Amino acid sequence: MEATVSAYDGRAVIRLNGRFDFSAHREFRSAVDEVLRGRSVSQIEVDLGKVAYLDSSALGMLLMLRDKARGNNCAVALANCGGSVRQVLEIANFSKLFPIS
Repeated sequence: MEATVSAYDGRAVIRLNGRFDFSAHREFRSAVDEVLRGRSVSQIEVDLGKVAYLDSSALGMLLMLRDKARGNNCAVALANCGGSVRQVLEIANFSKLFPIS
């Protein structure tokens, strides 16, 4: 998986591409650290538009991001969720934890 980060106007976007599973842990954590380190952001959007697959470890990583962001008074939203990615998020009731588009 590949993760890229962009930030502007107090908002950061983490764009993911590929399989979001346990093997992506280091790259995702690095992207999260980059967003939260030394930046003044109030909103983080995780763009899942190019994610072909995600598993339970990916769900755990999203929860970890939510907890870290909350500690920095920052909201997290999941964007461009479609197909099987949206289905996994719905089954896990993530719509109760994150705004999902």
